[in-house]
Amino acid sequence: MALGNRKFDVITFGESMGLFYPEGARGIGQGGSMAQSFGGAESNLAIGLARLGCSSGWFGQLGQDPIGTGILKTLRGEGVDVTAAKQTDKAPTGLMLRQTVRGQSSVYYYRAGSAASVMTPDDIDPEYIGQARIVHFTGITAALSSSCLETIRHVIAVCKERGVKLSFDPNLRLKLWSIEQARPVLLELAQSCDYFLPGYDECKLLFETEDEREIIRRLREFPAMTVIKSIGDRNVLLNGSDTISLPFEKVEHVVDTVGAGDGFCAGFLAGIAKGWSPEEALSLGGLTGSMVIQAMGDWEALPTWDEVEQRRGLTAHIER
Repeated sequence: MALGNRKFDVITFGESMGLFYPEGARGIGQGGSMAQSFGGAESNLAIGLARLGCSSGWFGQLGQDPIGTGILKTLRGEGVDVTAAKQTDKAPTGLMLRQTVRGQSSVYYYRAGSAASVMTPDDIDPEYIGQARIVHFTGITAALSSSCLETIRHVIAVCKERGVKLSFDPNLRLKLWSIEQARPVLLELAQSCDYFLPGYDECKLLFETEDEREIIRRLREFPAMTVIKSIGDRNVLLNGSDTISLPFEKVEHVVDTVGAGDGFCAGFLAGIAKGWSPEEALSLGGLTGSMVIQAMGDWEALPTWDEVEQRRGLTAHIER
């Protein structure tokens, strides 16, 4: 199947969890009421792509419980295809609690033994994967369990067989594994992808150096087009011997930085899916990431294509 004729611009997979957070100024355990949502790097990205006018799909394993069912309903409502997602009564949907107290944010995960963590290669539908132009995954899934890591490796093999491009955000989470455990796995996975999307702080940990020139030299050894998020006040794209560096979009008021990386990746991959040049895709990623931090929510703040066009000055905002 030719890339241009595939059903989905991007398919992504991983864990999506129920999210609970205190309403008002009280922290967790201080007697206040809790609001409910959900989150997960991959499902956030799928929603971001759908809002930007791309065809996206998400799959993973959720519990046969109200939280898992609610996640699937919301993803469908956002225009994300979830026909390959599964629910199981053998394990629950994972949970996370988040609080912001005196400007300090904290997240607590309850995901050990979750439905996503017991995903195996047998849960993968090669025919579904073959309908994508790009498959995106993150290092979070690799950290959940050995069976999840084997699932990623199986997906990579399927993509290679079917000519599907691979996108990888390491999304290093040191609450899930140590850097010594993560480093060899993440570097292995990066060697397999076509688009590698690390943050600069992640690169320093992966390559055990703070020397920017050495980090860039090491990244040029990877076969992927690499986007380094947040080197100082800029994002940098490495494509063969070419280097593209773009400054951050200016933001006057930062509301919530959660989801900024997912918003950036959604914008960048949307640019690639739309056939834009690498520089244009990098610019779009920077713009969408900057828009996410100006509103609250893991995925709720992800911009629509109309909002992006208004910010780019291509359409006017009309009030009725």
